[in-house]
Amino acid sequence: MINNSKIKSLFLVIASVFVFTACSSKNEVAEYNKPALYWYNKMLTQISNGNLDEADDTYSSLESEHRNSPLIPTSLLILVNSHIDDEEYSLANFYLDEYIKRFALSKNIDYARYLKIKANFLGFTYQLRDQELTEDTIKEIADFKVKYPRSPYMPLVDTINARLYMAKASLDSSIAKLYTKLDKKAAADFYNKKVKESWVNSSEIEAVKVPFYRSIFE
Repeated sequence: MINNSKIKSLFLVIASVFVFTACSSKNEVAEYNKPALYWYNKMLTQISNGNLDEADDTYSSLESEHRNSPLIPTSLLILVNSHIDDEEYSLANFYLDEYIKRFALSKNIDYARYLKIKANFLGFTYQLRDQELTEDTIKEIADFKVKYPRSPYMPLVDTINARLYMAKASLDSSIAKLYTKLDKKAAADFYNKKVKESWVNSSEIEAVKVPFYRSIFE
């Protein structure tokens, strides 16, 4: 038979679990219908503590409850930079796409588009393998140069642009050498021609070293 002390202990355990659950539920309910500044400050605290997943959730609450708050664009850019610093480039691009779509007329739009170029550039998983992303980023850079010729971020964009062209030239040079070894002269000539037509001087082309895309930011 179960003695009275065991029954009391079991009761206390059950009561404790009930109280804890009730308090947790109460806290969860309290985390709704808060001012925009509350969510914003909470997000900043979470980011400073390195809790980006929680910060993402807090931003969702801010955006859901205060969609037109002037804190939204600033919050988006803060999250973008935080995810870039954490090397989470896909998430950074997710927030950048939202910012560019919603705040296309913002005075900071050139900064957002620069960040997208930077995130794409830093997000290359393997050098010389992301040809499509390289081409897309070069197109974005060309568009950036036309739309924001006086942007203070132009020198950084130019540096990224140069690195991308160097990567392309290095890739074409490597492919040409491979075809030469395989005794496929026509193919080798085709890629050697691409290298010569590049604005990058062929004598300046260096083999890409891992990680080629980080050097200008570290």
